[in-house]
Amino acid sequence: MPPMKTVRATCPFDCPDACGLLVDVEGDRVRKVRGDPDHPYSQGSLCPKVNGYERSVHAEGRLTTPFVRAGRKGEGIFRPVSWDEAITRIAVRFKDIAATHGPEAILPYSYAGTMGLVQRNAGHAFFHALGASRLDRTICSPAKGAGWKAVMGDTLAPHPDEVQESDLAIVWGLNAVATSVHFVQRVKEARRRGAEVWVVETYRTPTADLADRVFLLRPGSDGALALGMAHVLFRDGLVDAAFLRERVQGWERFRDEVLPECTPAWAAGKTGLDAATVEEMARRYAAARTPFIRLGSGLSRYGNGAMNVRCITCLPALVGAWAKPGGGLLGSTGGGQAFDASIVTREDLQARPTRLVNMNQLGHALTELDSPRVMALFVHTSNPAAVTPDQEKVLRGLARDDLFTVVHERYLTDTARYADVLLPATTALEHDDLYCSYGQYVIQRVAPAIPPVGQSWSNWDLFRRLAAEMGLEHPFFRQTSRDLVDALLAKPAALRTGIDEASLAEGKGVELSLRPGYKLAVRTPSGRIEIENPRQRHPLPRWLPSHEEDGELPFRLVTGATVWALNSSFRERPELREREGEPALMVNPADAAVRGLSGPRVVAWNGLGQATFALLVTDRTPPGVVVAEGVPWLSHVHGGRTVNALTSQRLTDEGAGSTFYDNRVDLRGG
Repeated sequence: MPPMKTVRATCPFDCPDACGLLVDVEGDRVRKVRGDPDHPYSQGSLCPKVNGYERSVHAEGRLTTPFVRAGRKGEGIFRPVSWDEAITRIAVRFKDIAATHGPEAILPYSYAGTMGLVQRNAGHAFFHALGASRLDRTICSPAKGAGWKAVMGDTLAPHPDEVQESDLAIVWGLNAVATSVHFVQRVKEARRRGAEVWVVETYRTPTADLADRVFLLRPGSDGALALGMAHVLFRDGLVDAAFLRERVQGWERFRDEVLPECTPAWAAGKTGLDAATVEEMARRYAAARTPFIRLGSGLSRYGNGAMNVRCITCLPALVGAWAKPGGGLLGSTGGGQAFDASIVTREDLQARPTRLVNMNQLGHALTELDSPRVMALFVHTSNPAAVTPDQEKVLRGLARDDLFTVVHERYLTDTARYADVLLPATTALEHDDLYCSYGQYVIQRVAPAIPPVGQSWSNWDLFRRLAAEMGLEHPFFRQTSRDLVDALLAKPAALRTGIDEASLAEGKGVELSLRPGYKLAVRTPSGRIEIENPRQRHPLPRWLPSHEEDGELPFRLVTGATVWALNSSFRERPELREREGEPALMVNPADAAVRGLSGPRVVAWNGLGQATFALLVTDRTPPGVVVAEGVPWLSHVHGGRTVNALTSQRLTDEGAGSTFYDNRVDLRGG
């Protein structure tokens, strides 16, 4: 028997925690994945999904050889081929399509199936050099980033540990039990030290069970609550006037031109809360010694998503929370500022900027876009058949006989079933990479724990091989993934000044360097917190309605997170699917009674499509709101369609983001 060894790694999935892993390896096989107790943030614990990650690495259905399609698109019938044949086939088709239709007829599609800076971005340079269409990668929370940036610019967000010093911790639009378990630990510690914990949500998530107070809002009305609270803060003289005068731009115009109409009664009409509750929230927020808001992404996935975030982001400035240890607002940390990603993405390899296709509108791109029509699709680190809005249109596009589709994957996902060429990909334990986080301030360099399983290739190895086959001779493509990690680390950055370089080289998680007073080092063009931002379409924060504030169908649809998966990831694990159970639609008892629903299944439908769910009648969702948690594979659900058959391709007000939470449905018995 080969000796057991233990190596360090990082959880690669699209989660703010970016946990440290200890990987027990015997020969070429991962025996166990566990938490690294020396990791500065995760400190040895893991979520239920990553506990047992060795079962994903060595899953029964793991793809280990290249394939070409041998049946109809969508059937998932393939025959194995060699890598040489697969690469040649792709190169020949790409060259033919580029010659016949132009290189913009080739569209890459990728997102955050791995969060490593090298492997996530590995295809960008190849497609830039090819002259392919560019993908606007905005499916998650760009509206959240746009709302923050409008007020705070590139200012670093508070370290998540600061919540432990807070006396009022507000978890706003974040089901942290499912998506940020280590922040939950810090909230519990704050509560143990005497903090009051609030949850602001659209339904009673598992995170709500940890709170002292829960405030349920109508979907998309978060900005109205923030404006109502701001009205009370100014009306009652509860703002920090000295902080506003010294550090904030445009607060007088905000007070005088926007807030007079945003009374507690007005906010109550928008949010569904009582006016007295809005008053109480504002007064308690102002009275807190160090109020801390942890802002999730769900509230940004509406037609007014960026403005929702912008309005909420004004609140800490009004009470001077930024000047207080334990105070402020954390949406996303600025860990990405520690590296220059262009070292990998290489926008400079473009002969000219090509057309930009929004990834939320893939259905439109595959079925309607022309000049030129999309004739080739290359998918990696994503499963668009499951996760992209307007699922029916996406599937129609993927089923086109004239569309040449390449998928680089680990498992036979919904999208992989439509591939013309299907290529086996490595997991994060089989390649070099470099990780930072959007929820904390730890970075980690990772080397392979085991060799690639079967004939799997990393994203980078695939694209540099394709570049050679396509005749792209730039020396950039002759580097290894380890070379790219070295290049990222070689370029200095302020956040890495003085870090423990030796520990980083050993593969340990290392804290970035946050300078004293960093929260007050405001990085905006004016050098002040910009409540008024003259560069914005709306210079002052204001109320904007969501797409579906007054929609015709009776139920607002919320697409929540599940503890047992991450979007469509981890669906290869039968034990997690069993623990999650059949995908359910949560319906309030009063709504179920009105619609005569008694189970076992319910069909939700709208003008885009329909999906069948197990019926879960529960008072955890308020009347008029139905909730579907998780994004299962289509092959695992009754009826072959998931919640994204009901979600629209419409975009957010800023950032061109998804509007997964801004849809309406009706219900009937299933």
